[in-house]
Amino acid sequence: MKINRTNLADHLVDYQLTMVGKTIAEAYKTEEWYSKWTMTDEQHEQLKSYALPLIKKVFKCNKSRAESIFGWFDLQFGLRIDNSKTNNDDEILHDLVL
Repeated sequence: MKINRTNLADHLVDYQLTMVGKTIAEAYKTEEWYSKWTMTDEQHEQLKSYALPLIKKVFKCNKSRAESIFGWFDLQFGLRIDNSKTNNDDEILHDLVL
């Protein structure tokens, strides 16, 4: 399927959910999935790195405009950031204890 202006948001939501091991079908079955499911900062940066060039291509716009469009998408459909499930926090706590 070719990605265009009408299906770009759906594509990015699907991409984002795939990153966290979820599907669109699961989202339809889960109330307020967008606030229950989370991603890490690293995953968010990966999503942004994927989305910006795609947005620039689809909307034929510059980087600044693409970042603005991504900001809108992220505000509307982006998963919350939660780094507490990563090993990085465990390492920090471990270092503080020692």
